[in-house]
Amino acid sequence: MQKHKDLLIEGSTKLGIELSVEKIEKLLHYLELIIKWNKVHNLTAIDDPSEGVKKHLLDSLSILSFIKKGRILDVGSGAGLPGIVIALMRDDVAVNSIDSVGKKCRFMEHARLDLNLINFNVVNDRVEIYNTNECFNQIVSRAFATFEDTKKLTAHLICPEGEYLFMKGKHYKMESISEDFIENKVNVPFVSEERFIIQMKA
Repeated sequence: MQKHKDLLIEGSTKLGIELSVEKIEKLLHYLELIIKWNKVHNLTAIDDPSEGVKKHLLDSLSILSFIKKGRILDVGSGAGLPGIVIALMRDDVAVNSIDSVGKKCRFMEHARLDLNLINFNVVNDRVEIYNTNECFNQIVSRAFATFEDTKKLTAHLICPEGEYLFMKGKHYKMESISEDFIENKVNVPFVSEERFIIQMKA
């Protein structure tokens, strides 16, 4: 476990993020939960802890500098990535993670209770029929759908002045994009694949 801790500390430092002892312990405990549940519930394709640090934790941490305080919706959150990581790191945001798959939501709810995340909420629903009284300042999408489909399915949930944050690989350029956007190339430590965070207005 020490090597995973060292990997997390080195990677977060490269991202310009200083982790407290408590944050390190909680992030690694969250990864342990993913790997444990994954043996039965098949939450993610990654079951190696070192790869989990790189492609789950560090990849999710790479979006932090783009997160604004307020209400955030993580669509198609799966095992809670990046929603749980954002909630762990930022107590000035209220994170809602939505997924239509029951077993993934049960895992996220277990993680929420285990990690005592009071600013994190799990929604088991299809995003296109989900309704809430308050709109979201930002909607985050890591591996959910295309730009166009995501915006179409969530148009009723985002605030008028809200923003989309899409976490994409290099193949995003093959998608059709009709709106203006800002491309931010992010270097996720120890991950060779190109990663981008695409900002797009509501």
